[in-house]
Amino acid sequence: MRRRRRARPHANHDRWLVSYADFITLLFAFFVVLYASAQVDHRKVGRLAMAIQVAFQELGVFPDSNTQIPLNTSEPMPFSTVQTIENAKHNTELGRIASPPENKLSSASEEANLTTLQAELQQALLHEIAQHTVALHREADGLVISLREFGFFDSGSPALKTSALPALDRIASILAVRTCRLRIEGHTDNVPIHTPQMESNWELSTARSTELVRLLILRYSFPPERLAAAGYAEYHPIASNDTVQGRAQNRRVDIVILSGHIVSTDVLADAQPSKPSAAIP
Repeated sequence: MRRRRRARPHANHDRWLVSYADFITLLFAFFVVLYASAQVDHRKVGRLAMAIQVAFQELGVFPDSNTQIPLNTSEPMPFSTVQTIENAKHNTELGRIASPPENKLSSASEEANLTTLQAELQQALLHEIAQHTVALHREADGLVISLREFGFFDSGSPALKTSALPALDRIASILAVRTCRLRIEGHTDNVPIHTPQMESNWELSTARSTELVRLLILRYSFPPERLAAAGYAEYHPIASNDTVQGRAQNRRVDIVILSGHIVSTDVLADAQPSKPSAAIP
């Protein structure tokens, strides 16, 4: 009897899809792991950085820092806000970063206060500015009130003229209700002076600045710690000493209102302006 031939099994040409599907699944899992690893928990990193910083500070390796530890330790500050360099000593040669004082005003606020103060002084000194006995201008250190010699001092004398007191009264009334620090600078022209009272322009410029400081303390009750006096003789001119007009501009006493220490009258609303004392002429 003739044997029946077995039918050949059907060949499946799609088996490669199984391996391909496994490969795609593994590749997908691989990229999921990479993506998950790239998403760092910033709060956990911040907590770790804070813990390391505190540990090193306790060991004395790092100097003390002003970094504020959050009240809720379960939600620490993000790593981007952790301050790693604060409260370093000011050292310009090494370029260290020092945290700013807490009471320091922002640059915008300082500029606004300085502009307001300049406007008040210009309004109060309109007559003197028109007569060119007073000039206002801005410098890097702050606002400068220039008191020209011919309006406030006799030639070669450190004593203030009696006629200059009304203008000083108005200046003092505006500055007294603020906390700005003042540097009083005496300046002369380059014409030498030699009198029984003054041996040189150094003595004259210094005597005039200290005389104005004395007046601010005794007549207007300014706190002495707000004031400083300096004499520059003829070495800081603002005009040429080759002309009469230039020398007249150089003979002056500057009241420098130092920026960075100006507080508007809103902060000192309860402060009373100092009144001139009758005891000082």
